[in-house]
Amino acid sequence: MESRERLLFIIEVAMLSALAFLLDLVSGIIGNFWPQGGSISLAMIPIFILSFRWGLKGGLLSGLLLGLLQVTIGKSQVTYPLQGFIDYFLAFSLVGMAGIFAKQVRDGLNNKKKNAVILYITLGTFIGCLLRLSAHVLSGVYFFAHYAPKNTPVWAFSIGYNSSYMIPTFIVGAVVTSLIVLTAPRLILRKI
Repeated sequence: MESRERLLFIIEVAMLSALAFLLDLVSGIIGNFWPQGGSISLAMIPIFILSFRWGLKGGLLSGLLLGLLQVTIGKSQVTYPLQGFIDYFLAFSLVGMAGIFAKQVRDGLNNKKKNAVILYITLGTFIGCLLRLSAHVLSGVYFFAHYAPKNTPVWAFSIGYNSSYMIPTFIVGAVVTSLIVLTAPRLILRKI
């Protein structure tokens, strides 16, 4: 990566990570109905955009930065250090795995194949959300088992609880990201 491209990468990751954090704060104020944490959030959309624009390196780094911002200046719920690592650093970094479909999204945009763009954005957001969900479920099983109702398997409770906000977040993320990318493809197609 040449120095001009590297500078652009660093600036975009910093700006969109900050935007993701702001969207997370707004989402937490408007739609935080879950007593043990979690909300339907738009915060992952900037991470998805970076993932499709820069690939894995942009997505993973911006997700990690969002987790760092949430823990240091946000309203995080960290009970144990390992739980904080899993729920914030790992979970949001994994959202950036959507970048495995960056080439397919860019190719679809370049070839004006709208359906392919929507398909790969949806697959990418699904992978990112599924991996984030997996991290939260793991954390729920090991650190928040005491919230599970009596006679309810801890795994089932954690999957149900975390899915209740992650499934709507996936749907919103896939739809909004697709609309943004199709409306403004230059956000994904880099011209240095």
